[in-house]
Amino acid sequence: MKPAGVLLSAVPLIAAAVYFMLPSDSPDTPAPRPAATARTALEEAKDRAEKELSADDAVVAARPPGLAAPEKKELAQRLVASAEHATTDWRGTYGLIEDADDGCGYTAGIVGFCTGTHDLLALVETYTEEHPDNGLAPYLPALREVDGTDSHEGLDPGFRAAWKAEAGTAAFRAAQEEERDRRYFEPAVRLAKLDGLGTLGQFVYFDAMVFHGPGIEAGGFYDVRAQAVDRARTPAAGGLEETYLDAFLDVRRDTMLSRYPDRNTSRVDTAQRRFLKAGNLDLDTPLRWEMHGERYTLPG
Repeated sequence: MKPAGVLLSAVPLIAAAVYFMLPSDSPDTPAPRPAATARTALEEAKDRAEKELSADDAVVAARPPGLAAPEKKELAQRLVASAEHATTDWRGTYGLIEDADDGCGYTAGIVGFCTGTHDLLALVETYTEEHPDNGLAPYLPALREVDGTDSHEGLDPGFRAAWKAEAGTAAFRAAQEEERDRRYFEPAVRLAKLDGLGTLGQFVYFDAMVFHGPGIEAGGFYDVRAQAVDRARTPAAGGLEETYLDAFLDVRRDTMLSRYPDRNTSRVDTAQRRFLKAGNLDLDTPLRWEMHGERYTLPG
């Protein structure tokens, strides 16, 4: 299976569009194709992309539910909450908000949406489309200004209180879950299934996407995966699942430390690596792990 099949399926279409928009007066540029020919090429590229997407859909549909099964998804949220908020009660974290002094601005909500990494802005924008009079809407101009930085300009002193108040509403809690699923959970589980990974591997991808972000830039999730694929084949490509996941966790740990040399890497070392060494590829309970020096247990 191609890396990040859904994303790469758009490349032929984009390439075709760029090709046909090249300036016609460039000496090295081929003569423009007739409009009908150009349209046919774009349609063919679109058809190829749709066929690839359809093939991927079939692969995913044929796999067991894995992490998408309700009880496993609940387990995944508890594990992530232990790393992000030092608790397994993830439903108690909708209103949490703090600046962790990690260059990401305010970190808030169930998966640590950040004012500096676009996902918090995207959440509030989407939520405001459905609920225009919400208490966070007045902060949208400031959120757009600080996006990509650790600045609080325009957010203090009221943004934290507004977040906590809005988190008391069922609508905003649902919006957080929907954004988590759309941006992190569903893409991670889908790609993990395409890579031939079981429930543990799907969680490894999900947690990595939450922490590193769903980007292709250096240090982003897809960069981490690309480096792992260079070291070991995915199960879908004929590799051993344990070997590939071991390589992925190695790359992930190195990536975490390259950005934050003093960062605690227990979410890899004493949680996911521990499950892997135990051969718990189905992420079966009971589970025991350590996070930031604290011990956690989820009974069977």
